[in-house]
Amino acid sequence: MKILWISNTLFPAVCQELNIPSPVVGGWMFSGAEALLKASADVELGVATLYSGKSLKTLPIDGITYYLLPKPGSNYRYSHSLEPFWKRIRDEFKPDVVHIHGTEYPHGLAYVNACGNSGVVASIQGLVSIYAQYYLGGIPEKELRQNITIRDIIRLDSLFKQKQRFQQRGAYEIELIRNISHIIGRTSWDQAHAWAINPRADYHFSNETLRNAFYNHKWKYEECEKHSIFLSQAHYPIKGLHQLIKALPLVLRDFPKTKVYVAGNDFFSTNKFWRMNGYGKYIRSLMQANGISDQLVFTGILSEKEMCDRYLRSNVFVCPSSIENSPNSIGEAQLLGVPCIASYVGGTADMVSHNQTGLLYRFEETTMLAELVCRVFKDPDLSRKLSDSERSTAGRRHDPDVNTQTLIKIYQSACN
Repeated sequence: MKILWISNTLFPAVCQELNIPSPVVGGWMFSGAEALLKASADVELGVATLYSGKSLKTLPIDGITYYLLPKPGSNYRYSHSLEPFWKRIRDEFKPDVVHIHGTEYPHGLAYVNACGNSGVVASIQGLVSIYAQYYLGGIPEKELRQNITIRDIIRLDSLFKQKQRFQQRGAYEIELIRNISHIIGRTSWDQAHAWAINPRADYHFSNETLRNAFYNHKWKYEECEKHSIFLSQAHYPIKGLHQLIKALPLVLRDFPKTKVYVAGNDFFSTNKFWRMNGYGKYIRSLMQANGISDQLVFTGILSEKEMCDRYLRSNVFVCPSSIENSPNSIGEAQLLGVPCIASYVGGTADMVSHNQTGLLYRFEETTMLAELVCRVFKDPDLSRKLSDSERSTAGRRHDPDVNTQTLIKIYQSACN
């Protein structure tokens, strides 16, 4: 079976060949490709994605044929220039199945428009058409307008413009879903929205295989940094950093040495006004108002191993997002057994059973978030109970062999 993956992310082998840094996102996809090739000798895999070059490149590396299409400037506008490249790739590779990983960028739609939907299956990662509704993270528009910066104006990149781009990408996403016959999802939330957009499509359930490092380690209460909180993302409102900041004063009342570690670079303390964006300015003012400027630590960009180590050192992992489908960050934390707290949004309830494989609260209820954090800090037995249950459940959910066989069956269905 010849399978062509359409990806939003360059694989590490390609980055090494092009002598550019490897991405820190999308690692689960690399693991999935390895598992797929290992599971079946009959699979021939091609992986196509966009890059910053000017011509179509073909790179055979380690049993995978990589196709690199020239990136047409903006990634949120549809580009007809991609269509002839897709035809060339289809005619050269002759795939039995085309798997579009993620519906959120229009280059997948360009393949369908150029080559048709025969054998095409698209997997839902997030749904930007729905995410756009929650983009501002519940922050009043008046406050956001007061925090627009010079950088936002010059670069036309305020939070309102970012939300608008989500809406533009969402329109292409809806068009793609309406024009294909096979959709892969993994939560009741994405199933409902896929059905709402295209009730005629076949919906296939398949969990994801995560990054390799997270299968090989186990969180231990005795070895973690007590009263430490970890967030895996925080750079735009959907990820909910501002909600955790609102909750922190109550946590600090009982645990004054609490530290919050955030993966990524510091985006709010720069003194160079032309670099400060509106969300960074809002976060800085919110931290000052709540007197917690010393509690946040940005880790910088983390590799797979560094991210794994950061989870293992944390007392609790928090996912305070305004919307999610099934965040891999929760899956990774659960695989390791890090106690998890998550907002009850989107598909997170399919991953977290309250008081069993984590703790849930309403996104708006920052008081509840604070109380749950304190509950984990106070109760080592609860932490151990959550940890054991998480590891068991996540181990089944993210089993590479089971997920790969499920995916192969979906591909066979799409072929037929």
